[in-house]
Amino acid sequence: MTAPPLLTALPGLSALSSRMAGVSVALLKSTALELVILAGHLLLYPSGVAQERRANPVRPPADAPRLPAHEKPPVLLLHGFIDNRSIFVLLRRALAQHGGRRVESLNYSPLTCDIPTAAALLGRHVEEICERTGRSRIDVVGHSLGGLIARYYVQRLGGDARIRTLVTLGTPHGGTRVAPLADAHPIVRQMRPGSTVIEELKEPAPDCRTQFVSFWSDLDQIMAPLETACVDHPDLVAQNVRVTGIGHLALPVHPAVANGIRQALDLADPGADATEAPTGLTVA
Repeated sequence: MTAPPLLTALPGLSALSSRMAGVSVALLKSTALELVILAGHLLLYPSGVAQERRANPVRPPADAPRLPAHEKPPVLLLHGFIDNRSIFVLLRRALAQHGGRRVESLNYSPLTCDIPTAAALLGRHVEEICERTGRSRIDVVGHSLGGLIARYYVQRLGGDARIRTLVTLGTPHGGTRVAPLADAHPIVRQMRPGSTVIEELKEPAPDCRTQFVSFWSDLDQIMAPLETACVDHPDLVAQNVRVTGIGHLALPVHPAVANGIRQALDLADPGADATEAPTGLTVA
């Protein structure tokens, strides 16, 4: 006698139920963490409204020994939509203390309404950093919209000559469909699938010299679909790193992600003694 169809399906239903329960617990934990980070960020937000002050470095004498060629390049941090540099307080500290890097950040106006315009501003700032530090190339870490602005600079404005490695955190490379009611804002429309900006980034980018590393989260509620945060372009040298267990706001804050960013930047240094770059991070 064969078992009733309902009974034969029970093991599959049980497994599915267990998986759904696991996802629900992870989602609850992730959401709670996002709320904690949001509360803390709201407290820090006023401290990041103004551009940071930069001391002009003392120029060494002409006959001073040159820095070794493998010295790590500066890192520029670029925040997301309606945010500022305060989101990078912990990441900046991690890169400076444990990565041995010069770290700076750039605020673009919360009233910015155009990604190409913001990318041009980024380009001017990158040139200023290169002039001030004497370096020909730098690294950039962009969170959310910041990563999209940096990618536009690299692909469309010749920024690959200046950006060695671009690390993006929860960036909608393919456009995101989240919050359709926010389409009243021009820059939100530019982050939609099929927008002029997104279509421009799909165009050929032969001989692009920038390396891309994209960290994307399986619980990022800002990315719809989730895989839109991956770099998918035949001409780009790109690595996509899946992060499990945290949401959008946690990406620039969580120490496991900071460690992954350090590894990615170290691997781009010639002769660097670094472990293999992560292909996935579990931080739940």
